[in-house]
Amino acid sequence: MQADQLRKKYLEFFKQKDHKIIPSASLVPENDPTVLFTTAGMHPLVPYLLGQSHPMGTRLASVQKCVRTTDIDEVGDTTHLTFFEMLGNWSLGDYWKEEAIKWSYEFLTSDEWLGFDPESLYVTVFEGDQDAPRDEESAEAWKKYGIPEERIFYMPKKDNWWGPAGATGPCGPDTEMFIENDEIPLCGPNCRPGCNCGHFVEVWNDVFMQYNKKADGTYELLERKNIDTGMGLERTAAMLQGVATVYETDLFVPIIVKIREMADREEFDETDRRLVRIIADHIRSATFIMADDRKIAPSNVERGYIVRRLLRNAIHSADRLGIGQGFIGELAEIVIDVYKDTYDELERNKKFILKHAEREDKKFRKTLRKALRKLNRILKNTGTITGEDAFLLFTSFGLPPEMTREIARENGIKIDMDEFHRQFEEHREKSRSATKDKFKGGLADHSEVITKLHTATHLLQAALRKVLGPKVKQSGSNITKERTRFDFTFPRKLTEEELKEVEDLVNWAIDQDMRVEREIMPYDEAIEKGALAFFKERYGDKVSVYKVDDFSMELCGGPHVEHTGEISGFKIKKQENIGAGLVRIRGVLVSDED
Repeated sequence: MQADQLRKKYLEFFKQKDHKIIPSASLVPENDPTVLFTTAGMHPLVPYLLGQSHPMGTRLASVQKCVRTTDIDEVGDTTHLTFFEMLGNWSLGDYWKEEAIKWSYEFLTSDEWLGFDPESLYVTVFEGDQDAPRDEESAEAWKKYGIPEERIFYMPKKDNWWGPAGATGPCGPDTEMFIENDEIPLCGPNCRPGCNCGHFVEVWNDVFMQYNKKADGTYELLERKNIDTGMGLERTAAMLQGVATVYETDLFVPIIVKIREMADREEFDETDRRLVRIIADHIRSATFIMADDRKIAPSNVERGYIVRRLLRNAIHSADRLGIGQGFIGELAEIVIDVYKDTYDELERNKKFILKHAEREDKKFRKTLRKALRKLNRILKNTGTITGEDAFLLFTSFGLPPEMTREIARENGIKIDMDEFHRQFEEHREKSRSATKDKFKGGLADHSEVITKLHTATHLLQAALRKVLGPKVKQSGSNITKERTRFDFTFPRKLTEEELKEVEDLVNWAIDQDMRVEREIMPYDEAIEKGALAFFKERYGDKVSVYKVDDFSMELCGGPHVEHTGEISGFKIKKQENIGAGLVRIRGVLVSDED
């Protein structure tokens, strides 16, 4: 079964179970400053898992694009990827454990759907601890639908518990499904699901959000229980196609074949194969990130830094295989061709992707050779690489610290990265998430300040369009408790007079104490009524529309005040150009005392 068939079958199955199909959200989380990318299928649904009603109802299903860099050092093994697709279905206070497990078993084993041999299916459930009891309910459901006791494993919280989005909030036990992969032998007599040897491949995870973790660390049962599931498309496709690794599926084969053609060697040892996989994974991820309509180019900060890191790691790996300049564009075109029928933004933003990919290839190769010569001199003179050396190579030559660490590891040297980070303290905020994505707060944060800033951002966009005209279109936004950051299309920075007019207009809307109303309606009706929606791919057939009198009307799923007068006041603190035709404004809340 090809990956495209798997996507379609999954959505069709849950459509038959009365689920509404929602589109993949952007890779860039909306109004979540605590994580750079959408890291899981549930990420865009956090407000609804916390209790807000979803426009499409209580049963949902999707195929969600995800980027996760926490396991980037594991890329090149049989299963780890930085970009992946997550098939998911959700119950928002609707069905519970038995239905979820019944449907999981049916979809995995029925000949009408995936047709896995039931004898190859193993599951894990939560073993219980002082916070919550052993999950016998899930175990009994599995037995009822065909899994014998010897293929049900009880696991601790670190394996079978989904924590809250932040320090507190909805959480609960999960049950995980594994397919036995005969292509990889057992690692020993104690080999079992979760041992990570590759013999048992996790393909699906049903999370039962039935507890609320409180600030004091204790757990209480939720009044409304939710279900959040996730099935990895690539891993499941590998099992369906009978291959040992995700890199041998139809999603990767065209890319892998091209890389091997480009490589200057006839035979590939294990190190070579790992390099080929790293190139394939990193080019695929970078291509998808750059394909987003937010136009994320390689840079030294935030999301752009991740794109740069992925491309530069790929270039370094390509050099080791004897692949010269120009390979990124060729591989990016293959990625676009493989996925363009599923994700039309790849074709729509193809010129942007290729321009920046090729520019980064050319730019980095100019400095890479110098950096490697410097690194080799350091090794020759001292026999080691310090954190200070890594800092110098990064700031003077643009060599990412992860690449320096990889080269050091190849030479049997361990770098003191704490020293590197001490050297780099003043830059660390700019390059946050270079090593780890964290998801806490953000979309789950419905605090008073975030709520006020969220509504103020809507007022800001409306004011910008009233002053500057319809050329203003949202490119992205980012809200923290300190400020709102709003990116929009416009050919130049605003004059001081224009900035003051925009700020005054926002404050006029606040002073009028306008009512903020939410209405759920079909997408086409919302657009016909004049609602703003610049990222169509994130919306379903029914949408949530927030209207501020006759001043503002936007599609949105975030928290809002009930009246604009609750905001008190707004001040524009800064504006800057962030690219061709893109302007960024930062604004803060002010009170009467300010």
